Amino acid sequence: MFLPFFDNLRDAGVPVSLREYLSFLEGMKAGLVTYDVEGFYYLARTAMVKDERHIDRFDRAFAKTFEGLADISAEQVLEAVEIPGDWLKKLAEKHLTEAEKAEIEALGGFDKLMDTLRERLKEQEGRHQGGSKWIGTAGTSPFGAYGYNPEGVRIGQSESRHQRAVKVWDKREFRDFDDTVEIGTRNIKVALKRLRRWARDGADEELDLSGTIRATAEHGYLDVKTRPERRNAVKVLLFLDVGGSMDPHVKVVAELFSAAKAEFKHLEHYYFHNCLYEGVWRDNRRRWNAQTPTWDVLRTYGSDYKCIFVGDASMSPYEIAFAGGANEHWNAEAGQVWLERARDQWPGCLWINPVPERFWPYTQSIAMIRQIFGGERMVPMTLDGIERGMKVLGR
Repeated sequence: MFLPFFDNLRDAGVPVSLREYLSFLEGMKAGLVTYDVEGFYYLARTAMVKDERHIDRFDRAFAKTFEGLADISAEQVLEAVEIPGDWLKKLAEKHLTEAEKAEIEALGGFDKLMDTLRERLKEQEGRHQGGSKWIGTAGTSPFGAYGYNPEGVRIGQSESRHQRAVKVWDKREFRDFDDTVEIGTRNIKVALKRLRRWARDGADEELDLSGTIRATAEHGYLDVKTRPERRNAVKVLLFLDVGGSMDPHVKVVAELFSAAKAEFKHLEHYYFHNCLYEGVWRDNRRRWNAQTPTWDVLRTYGSDYKCIFVGDASMSPYEIAFAGGANEHWNAEAGQVWLERARDQWPGCLWINPVPERFWPYTQSIAMIRQIFGGERMVPMTLDGIERGMKVLGR
C-alpha cells in the first residue's frame, strides 16, 4: 500500500533506496507507530531521508501521497470508522493531562462524547460563532474550530490552534535546505562548514578531558588540564562585485558575506566592479578616493589564503579582454591579466555566480571567466553549488 509513496519520493528527487524503503516497512510491521500519524511521518522521514537537504522534498511528497487524510469530516469518522479502544488510550496518554482525562470521564467517556457530537450534527442547521454548545468556531464547545476544549474534535479548521493536530509535513520547516534553491544566511553556514582546517591557538581556555583523566590517573589526585580552543584556521580573501547588474543580487550576496564572517575567523574582503582591475576598495562610499592598489593586495596575502570571487560575471567581453575596456575608467591592463595574476597568487580560488547555472551558456563573459579559472571553479550560488566549491577549495 506504500508503493505510491515510494514512487512519489523518487519523483520528488529524494534519493531513497529500496533497502531504506524496506526498513521503513519493517518498522511499520513491528508496530512502532501504531495509531500515531505524527509518529508515522517521523518514522518514514528517519528511514528514508539521509540528508537534511532532502527534507523539504520529502515533506512535499508526503503531503501529495497522503493528501486529504486530515480533512476527513466528523460525519465520515462517526459513520464509517470504528475507532479502536487501544488507539484512544494511546492518544490520551500522549496528548492529555490527568486533569483533562478526568474531564472526559466526567462527561461520560469517549462514547458519550461521540454520541453528543452525532446529535449536535443532526440538530444544527447553520454556522455558529462562539458559545459552548453548538458546533461552530471560537467557542468552548468540544466540537468545532478555533476554540478550546480539552476533549474537542476539530471540524472545519485549517490549522491547529493548540498544536495537537499540527500537520508537520505541511509546515515544511526545512524548506531552506533544498540544495537547488538560492542560499540564505542560515543554510550557507552549513555549506561553508565544508571548508575547515582545525588548529588550536591562543590561551588555554578549553577543558582537556582526556588529558585531565590521564594526568589524574598518573598522579593520584585531580589534575585539571586545559588547552587552546579549536578554531577554523582557514584564511579567506573575498572579492565582491558591486553595482550595475549585481543590484538584483544584493540580498543574497549580503547573506553570503554575513555567513562567511561568522564562519571564518581569518576573513579579508574587497569590492570590485564587473572585473578585477588595478584597484579595489573596502568601503563603497569611498570607492573613488580610497582605493587599494590590487598589487598591494597580491603582495600582502600569501598563497595559503583561499580566494573567492562573488559576481555575476556578466559584462562586455571587452571589459575582460582589452585594455581600456572597463566601463567606468581607463584600465591600462586588461581585466584578464589581473584575474590571471589573482589565480596564480592564490591557487585555491573560486568564483561564485548568483546567475542560475542554466543561463551561463548564453553569456560570453561568463564563459571567458570560467576558462580563466577552470570550469569547476565557477559554481552557482545555491547550497549545492557552495558545497561543490568548498570541496574544490579544500583539495
